[in-house]
Amino acid sequence: MRGWFRLTLGLLAVVIGTLWTVLGLGYVEGSVMSDQRIWAMVGPVLVLFGLAGLWWGMRARRR
Repeated sequence: MRGWFRLTLGLLAVVIGTLWTVLGLGYVEGSVMSDQRIWAMVGPVLVLFGLAGLWWGMRARRR
């Protein structure tokens, strides 16, 4: 079970960060977040944190 929590949080952060980026760039409409530049900047940062979490979780699982 070691690392599963980190992997789950990392994957969730990547998915949410990608969604925020797409919303911020205006590709998906119908949301308050659509076409808002802040979400286009915060999204990729969250994706990077998610990727770091995935890497950290994979390292914990290998041990």
